[in-house]
Amino acid sequence: MAALRLCLLGCLVSALSYDAAAASLPRTEFNPVRNRPGAATEAGSQRVIVKMRDAVVAKASASPPLDARLTSIEARGKLSLRSMRAIAKNLQVVELESQIAGESAQQALERLRADPDVQYAVADRAVYAHATSNDPLAPGQWYLTAAQPSAINANSAWDATTGSNGVVIAVLDTGARFEHPDLRRASLGGRLLPGYDFISANSGGGFFTANDGDGRDADPSDAGDWVATSEVKPGCNTSSNSSWHGTRVAGIIGALTNNSAGVAGISWGGWLLPVRVLGKCGGATSDILAAMLWAAGQHVDGVPDNPYPAQILNLSLGSEGSCDAASADVVRMLSTQGVLVVASAGNEGGPVDSPANCPGVAAIAGLRHIGTKVGFSSLGPEIALSAPGGNCVNVNGGPCLFSIDTTSNDGLTTAGNNTYTDQTSFNVGTSFSAPIVSGIGALMLSVNGNLKSMQLIARLREGASKPFPVSTDSTVPLCHVPIGPSDVQSAECSCTTSTCGAGMANAAGAVTAALRPIAAIAIGSTITPGGNVTLQGGGSAAACGRSITGYAWTVVSSSGALPGVVGANTTTAVVVAPATGTTTLRLTVTDNLGRQDAADITLSSNSASTTAPPNAGNSACRAAIIVPLQLPLISVAATDASAAEPGTDTGTFTLTRSGDLGSALAVSIVMSGTATSGVDYQSLPSTVNFPSGQASVTLTVTPIDDAQVEAAESVTLTIVDDAPYDLGAPNNASVTINDNDVAPPVAPAASGGGGGAFDLPALLCLLALLAAARLPAPTRAGFLRSTARIAR
Repeated sequence: MAALRLCLLGCLVSALSYDAAAASLPRTEFNPVRNRPGAATEAGSQRVIVKMRDAVVAKASASPPLDARLTSIEARGKLSLRSMRAIAKNLQVVELESQIAGESAQQALERLRADPDVQYAVADRAVYAHATSNDPLAPGQWYLTAAQPSAINANSAWDATTGSNGVVIAVLDTGARFEHPDLRRASLGGRLLPGYDFISANSGGGFFTANDGDGRDADPSDAGDWVATSEVKPGCNTSSNSSWHGTRVAGIIGALTNNSAGVAGISWGGWLLPVRVLGKCGGATSDILAAMLWAAGQHVDGVPDNPYPAQILNLSLGSEGSCDAASADVVRMLSTQGVLVVASAGNEGGPVDSPANCPGVAAIAGLRHIGTKVGFSSLGPEIALSAPGGNCVNVNGGPCLFSIDTTSNDGLTTAGNNTYTDQTSFNVGTSFSAPIVSGIGALMLSVNGNLKSMQLIARLREGASKPFPVSTDSTVPLCHVPIGPSDVQSAECSCTTSTCGAGMANAAGAVTAALRPIAAIAIGSTITPGGNVTLQGGGSAAACGRSITGYAWTVVSSSGALPGVVGANTTTAVVVAPATGTTTLRLTVTDNLGRQDAADITLSSNSASTTAPPNAGNSACRAAIIVPLQLPLISVAATDASAAEPGTDTGTFTLTRSGDLGSALAVSIVMSGTATSGVDYQSLPSTVNFPSGQASVTLTVTPIDDAQVEAAESVTLTIVDDAPYDLGAPNNASVTINDNDVAPPVAPAASGGGGGAFDLPALLCLLALLAAARLPAPTRAGFLRSTARIAR
């Protein structure tokens, strides 16, 4: 860890010299992440999210199906309604069109809202990613240190915890690049769970937004969200390259850390659940709401249930306007379940976007490195707290010194090389402020799994106790609450608690706050005027590895005389209810390390109210979620060349992988010739690539045709045990190849059969015959008999 700290601090050396050169420059920053297009003005039908009243549902359960109820509404309102899909119980998406000539879409929507069977109806608004930035690469995660005022001091938080494998953070975004070496699939030793793609078909049919050829499916891979010039249209009025936005967001929360590569994530131990909701030109609110419910573990029709429910949802996206009824409804459901929703404020410099402005959401604004609001960040009273958003006041066109560096990709359209953002390929926006807070939330849950959404928000705010700095530059004003969409503060301003939340996000402070116990109060008796009331605090819970050791009940205030408390230092207290007025009591619980939490309950003559839970739970140490590893196994089969023939014979190697085929895989190979015959073979690449979904690759080995007489050669292919995958022992195979363009000479066969070896005795006999031919006949006969004996 010390080495990591030094590395992160070292990355700041060039940045620390920045302010001296730029302090006098005006900080009316250009907005590199403003990307919300003008509203679409399409005529005709519109998609609407409708919720039926419960009474209608009760009647419907007896007989009328959904289509029949829509038919009744159509008849009453002179509307055309076509059901598209359900989001949740009573909540659905319909296509709405007026049957009155010349009526506007808004007028038709108002008449639908007025129907007595409709609880609410809201437009299915387009939603856009809150930051798209240029491209990739980089060291320099200044925002993790304590070296700048707005940095989150993650180093100190990591002394207490680096995260837990019992925590799941859902990233609702453009999807993710599963093959990025700093993310990777959980089944291959990485951080990314399987996830899901929630982008449905466009209203007119087709999958322009999804950009992957189909609708909802189990593949949340980022297919790219580029917009060609020819694709510009209302609501999507700017051409752009692919942003790889979801991959950037995921890397900030939980890039693989201590792996000797890339960047550090804020939470080292949790799982990331990629949920694809944004594509070309953004996405639809209806898809996002369905994805939010699914990510949190709730059932969504037509989609298999999520086996890895998330405790934190990160939404680095938004839409102009106030929180609509459907978004507020879904956030309420999730908040009741205890799920934390973190959303970016927006990059318009005006009022906070939806869903960040919905009650129960932790809305996050963006800060410059010195703690003032970065020019592009939206702001307002809905903000829970603020976090670094990156800032680019460049001197003479120099680098963006305070980029939020993270994982990315360099593909301009479809995916290219996996990379990282840096000061040149910078990354800024409130989209990256939100995941910083989501990562801190994951650290908090790792030390106290009993914390629910509202408790997490309260303790995030508690941990952000360092006040906002006020700029000493007289040209930098105080931020003010926007009075409307046109009230844009695009320049730097000094934050206040009414515009930028409770303070600056601080990982160390938030983890310290999370380590406190949770006070719980339950009422154990009926409340009557002047009667005894039993209050129970035994449901209080301590953080992971700790225990509650002390309980203290005290009277804070009373309309009359202060009542006495029986059992004031036990789990159960008894107090007399007031005959009139109210009495407020406080329970303070203390853990074995002296940390405390308190909760109040106010009694009247016949009722009680408290914000404390009746039971704080018993899952302080979250059980680890085990994701089965499916490491790739590579086998190699070899096929020799065919029988010798004129020309060159070729052999093949077939590499087959098993395990998880969902992501691309590259393995290194080494080719070598083992014979000494001199045959040369065609070189093969040093890396074999398996595209996503592909199980086998065949390589052909061909000898080089050099018109020389050469014998066969054995060629061996060996797979190298290559990081980041452990492929086991080296796996190899051999093939035989032969370059035989010129056939070797063959001696002509002798007539009358063949002979034996031509040795020394035979030579002596031949010489003897030649000599004998010159002797007289009697002498020649004796000489030949003697020579024959020698030969034998």
